[in-house]
Amino acid sequence: MKLKSVKLGMVLALITLFALSACGKSNNNSSNSQSPSAPASSPAAAGGGATKEVTEHAVNWSFSEPEIKANVGDTLKLTLNNDKGAHGLQIEDLGVALKNGETATIKLDKAGTYDFHCNIQCGQGHDNMVGQIIVQ
Repeated sequence: MKLKSVKLGMVLALITLFALSACGKSNNNSSNSQSPSAPASSPAAAGGGATKEVTEHAVNWSFSEPEIKANVGDTLKLTLNNDKGAHGLQIEDLGVALKNGETATIKLDKAGTYDFHCNIQCGQGHDNMVGQIIVQ
């Protein structure tokens, strides 16, 4: 019985170690190592609003664009690139969850502030990986 307890303890310790070391791995699928890009906007499409393209570059433990501003009626094309570590990006109020290299197209129909955060437990600075989309 004691041997089972020791084995269980070792397994739990290994699981915890892997979970906490997730940010130490690089999950950047891109070979392009340019500096973070600035948000881009394109002219309004028929039906109102502009298309705003933002690439969030995630590193241990921050996002390159912690505040994104847009107008009601805009479309936001949001891409997540992990430059260092393994991260995700979740906007609960908008039903968005991105993994490395993914893009979401979000129609911003309502004014407000939408919080986003890293949704992958990535280590000791995980709670600092937050930002906001401010729709005016």
